[in-house]
Amino acid sequence: MAKIQIVFYSMYGHVYQLAEAVAEGARQVPNTEVTLYQVPELVPEQALEKSGAKAARKAFAHIPIAQPSKLAEADAIIFGTPTRFGNMCAQMRNFLDQTTQLWLKGALIGKVGSVFASTATQHGGQETTITSFHTTLLHHGMIVVGVPYSQQGLLNMKEITGGTPYGATTLADADGSRQPTENELTIARFQGQRVAEIATKLCR
Repeated sequence: MAKIQIVFYSMYGHVYQLAEAVAEGARQVPNTEVTLYQVPELVPEQALEKSGAKAARKAFAHIPIAQPSKLAEADAIIFGTPTRFGNMCAQMRNFLDQTTQLWLKGALIGKVGSVFASTATQHGGQETTITSFHTTLLHHGMIVVGVPYSQQGLLNMKEITGGTPYGATTLADADGSRQPTENELTIARFQGQRVAEIATKLCR
């Protein structure tokens, strides 16, 4: 059985919604075990409350906190992060910086890795966030998987939409009011399914 971990950070819930869609897609593949984890928060409680994020985070408060050592138990890990000025958020970077012992042991070599993301605007760094994230996965010796253009949602020109060949994405708007669209969620499901299929084949 292929063990799929989805490890994400979400402040207002957009990345969490993508994570659930990724999980839904992965669960469509037989003989897979899919688990969601969220990385620890670094922002002080007072700041979260002032920004409105504290209330939004209640929707996924039940998701367990990720432990770096647990990554070694997975056959595939799909990471989700919001974008901060064209890069992954500090919470995710902090989490990955704690994987040095896994790197020293080569514990993630040969595992499947994939990334999805969220930005406030259309050109807010979705692609740079994901491709720069890939650098860390490659240092760990992971097999990086994206979203091929067989997923027709990538070709959608009829609406403003996220979605890249590097990974699923969504647009949150500067005030966080925009929610993931069906096209964006479809791409996320496809990504989860594709990763799970590849991980299952490698497990055989």
